[in-house]
Amino acid sequence: LRASVTSLRSSLSLLDSSISILDSGISDFPRLKKVLSSTRHFELTPSSTLSSAQASLASELAPAITTLLQRSEQYIAKLERKQNNLAARSELLEGRLEGKDKGGGVRRQRSLERLVRRAGTPNGTGGGREQEERALRLKSLRQKKERLGYAVERLTLQSQQRQRQLRMSVA
Repeated sequence: LRASVTSLRSSLSLLDSSISILDSGISDFPRLKKVLSSTRHFELTPSSTLSSAQASLASELAPAITTLLQRSEQYIAKLERKQNNLAARSELLEGRLEGKDKGGGVRRQRSLERLVRRAGTPNGTGGGREQEERALRLKSLRQKKERLGYAVERLTLQSQQRQRQLRMSVA
């Protein structure tokens, strides 16, 4: 009997030590359960999913990008045409200013002097009043010719601009 009691006591001490070991092992279990049950902040996805998402995004954005590129190219072309028109207009106006300042005035003065000389030469006396009237008429006719020339230039520029606009609207 004594041997049974000793064996029972050793079994109890073994159980006590096992319980204390288990107790120390599972005392942290509620904290571990909370840590392990937390939500994941970073999720791993397979590369096939990423590549399919990239392909779908590219297919959705490609038409929008091409549309925006076409619009920007059209706007750039429009600005270039506008710049060319302004440069042409500037050159035209510079030419007009140079024509008034330089050659046109000297040429006109010389031709008026020739006209006056011709009008006065036939009979030697030359009617001064007639010469003046002719000179004034010649001057007014030349001014009218200049105005008409400028109007023609302006109208041709306008027609060219409208043709460009028409081509752009068709394109």
